[in-house]
Amino acid sequence: MTGRFAARAAASAAVAAAHAAEVDRDARPPAEAIAALRENGLLAAAVPVSLGGEGATLAELSEIATELGRACAATGMVFSMHQGQAMALWRHGGDSPAVAEAITVVLAGGLMASSTTEKGGGGATGSSTCSVEPVDGGRVHLRKDSPVVSYATEAAAVLVTARRAPDAPASDQRLVVVPVADLAMTPTSEWDTLGFRGTNSRGYLLDAEVDAGLVLPEDYATISAHTIVPVSHVLWASTWLGIAASAADIARKAVRKQARTAIGTTPPAAVRLAELLVALQTMADSTRHAAARFDQIADDRDALGAVSYTLTANGLKIATSEAVVDIVTRALRIVGIAAYRLDSDLSLGRHLRDAHGASMMISNERLLQTDAGFALLSGATL
Repeated sequence: MTGRFAARAAASAAVAAAHAAEVDRDARPPAEAIAALRENGLLAAAVPVSLGGEGATLAELSEIATELGRACAATGMVFSMHQGQAMALWRHGGDSPAVAEAITVVLAGGLMASSTTEKGGGGATGSSTCSVEPVDGGRVHLRKDSPVVSYATEAAAVLVTARRAPDAPASDQRLVVVPVADLAMTPTSEWDTLGFRGTNSRGYLLDAEVDAGLVLPEDYATISAHTIVPVSHVLWASTWLGIAASAADIARKAVRKQARTAIGTTPPAAVRLAELLVALQTMADSTRHAAARFDQIADDRDALGAVSYTLTANGLKIATSEAVVDIVTRALRIVGIAAYRLDSDLSLGRHLRDAHGASMMISNERLLQTDAGFALLSGATL
């Protein structure tokens, strides 16, 4: 990685790597890495210069996420999910003083979490049963039974979807910024999963009363399409690229070891390694292109709202979630039994478990079902 964030990303990744095995083993949030990201200003990197931040582009955030994903997939995912939520504040928060205060929390390194699904909803994010309920004193109340809230114990605020009002249809949603000081969280489930264990995505019953100015003025469908989905999909893909790159590094290390035992000959596994690198480069090119594309149209509401762009964003997520499994599996075959072992310095066990989690982060089947309808209206963006 090069550029203005390279040194800080490397320093944060080093902390993440040092604790990655423990974070995975204990299924706990990567608290040390989060602290390093905060200390290095990376949680606030995307805040616009006009608001006191560094104005990182999505292309720059993508490179940071990849560096973190190489070291610890959970840390990369926490960083990525945070950025998608944080960017919604200044891109869709309007001129609310309460939202401006939330942005100062991000500037100080506050971590933004999210709650966009409800129990019984099958993972759907486009509808809510809970609602924003006005109460006295210019405040609102909401109560939500959320099956998944990642890294909630480390967050400064949780961005929660809810119906605009008690009598609003399920699809008429708003996004509410809920500071943890105003939030009661009752755990309803544990997080004992195959991969991405450090995201600690437990279920919670959320109950909050907040300033009405913390209800973002735009509808959630727009916020999701224009910011949260494209940003999240690019940064998730970037994190998965880091997992794949780390697996490729381990495969290269193994093949080099083979080459040293037979000087003057190319090990048969080197051909498989070359094939793996083709797949890795293809994954990298598609991810970086998607990041640059968003930066080009970030302020173009028509382009962001186009069906073709939704297909593009979903396509990136689906393709890269499949690519990371393929690349890690290729690396496993190249390295052999040492990669299969859990007590080896060439182990790929955590890589493979995390890689399979990629298709679970908003199910590929759900995205394809959405795309099936859109595909009748628009083709791909080439």
